[in-house]
Amino acid sequence: ADFDRDRGTITTVFQKVGRTTNHLGTFNEGDFIPDVIGPLGNNSHIANFGRVVCVGGGVGIAPVYPIAKALKEAGNTITSIIGARTKSILFWEEKMRNVSDDLIITTDDGSHGTRAVVTVPLETILKNETVNLVIAIGPAVMMKFVCKTTEKYGVKTVVSLNSIMIDGTGMCGGCRVAVGGETKYTCVDGPEFNGHDVDFDLLMKRLQAYVPEEQMAMNHSRRTVEVIETWKH
Repeated sequence: ADFDRDRGTITTVFQKVGRTTNHLGTFNEGDFIPDVIGPLGNNSHIANFGRVVCVGGGVGIAPVYPIAKALKEAGNTITSIIGARTKSILFWEEKMRNVSDDLIITTDDGSHGTRAVVTVPLETILKNETVNLVIAIGPAVMMKFVCKTTEKYGVKTVVSLNSIMIDGTGMCGGCRVAVGGETKYTCVDGPEFNGHDVDFDLLMKRLQAYVPEEQMAMNHSRRTVEVIETWKH
């Protein structure tokens, strides 16, 4: 999501959903992850395209930030649209504002910004203004409908996919996606692809592959915590 070359640090944003991310949420200052692998895949293509709209949904706001920042530094005019279900889970508003010429905020429930999904202001912009490129990062269903919207106006759209990834080197095949009728691996060939070529329905289906196992792991973790708390008393 961000980095500081001088301090030698990277910033990662995650949402507590399953066992692993809930465990990460218990870390305190000084705790550490022994190893980090990266960078994986290919660099974002940064150039002066002209007018760029950067769309970030949910946790996707984190990875769209450094791209918007780099595109702004390359001389582009940046309109950013960030959205979330509700205000309490919307983050980095000021960081996005600092790298954008214009920032539009949406929430599903209207608790902050405009009550809408991100495609509503996006379509308004596309109808009335010239846009040279759209970058979209967020839930697969959001990226799908962003691409459906931009396709109507013939605007190139780059998406960054968040498919299931295990080893990150292309060996396991867990991150495979269909792009333009061909099998691609997000960790090697991506993570960015032409959004109009991505089979989002297949991607969303594959993202559900381990939901039962994730729930089992969460239940086991909760039971373990309950047992430990019982022993303490």
